[in-house]
Amino acid sequence: MGGHSHWATIKRHKGAQDAKRGKIFTRIIRELTIAARGGGDPDGNPRLRLAISKAKEANMPGDTMKKAIQRGTGELPGVSYEEFTLEGYGPGGTAVLLEVTTDNRNRTVAEIRSLFTKNNGNMAEAGAVSWQFDKKGLLTIEKGKVEEDALLSLALDAGAEDVKVGDSTFEVVTGPQDFEAVKKAVADANVEATLAEITYIPQNTVRLDEKPAEQMLKLMEVMDEHDDVQKVHANFDIPDDVMEKVAIAAG
Repeated sequence: MGGHSHWATIKRHKGAQDAKRGKIFTRIIRELTIAARGGGDPDGNPRLRLAISKAKEANMPGDTMKKAIQRGTGELPGVSYEEFTLEGYGPGGTAVLLEVTTDNRNRTVAEIRSLFTKNNGNMAEAGAVSWQFDKKGLLTIEKGKVEEDALLSLALDAGAEDVKVGDSTFEVVTGPQDFEAVKKAVADANVEATLAEITYIPQNTVRLDEKPAEQMLKLMEVMDEHDDVQKVHANFDIPDDVMEKVAIAAG
């Protein structure tokens, strides 16, 4: 299982805890504000449409959503966020790519650098690892929710690039521009996706043994908990048997 899907699965187990901290709302509010810079009408702004859809899934109050959008369009005053990516290396020579939004670039870069250093990693120059990732749409669907042949024809007809078959899930991969159409086709067929987002997918993965796997998951967690980090991507691969050992050790 690759880094992106692994981390998504682990995060789902932590979901309730994250929700309590209000972290999910904070991220979505920033995403709405930045997306709305491209225009406050979701019909003409695909990024805003996606952010609104995430806000609704998270049961965000309509008023909170509206204010975040108005701050983006300039109708309401608000903090000015800058978005950029930061790159680094994690345990075992893994590549780590962070999507960041902040109102203070220098502070955030210094804090992220420190987190890398304290957690068996190090920050890298821009471009050092980003070439190892492709920006794609990704839908993860649990096996048993749909037959493989049906999903294949449904997804590919809607414009998907590929359907990967894992041990317990199907991963539907799309170009960013085709993501919405494929997501809608899957939803219209009453097939539930456990994950649906535009993300960075690693071209190759690095297999980790128990010790670096433990360190990697710790690094992912501390990065994920940083207020200015919107998303964490990495190219690690942890075999299921190692994952079980790490989970037992952590439990």
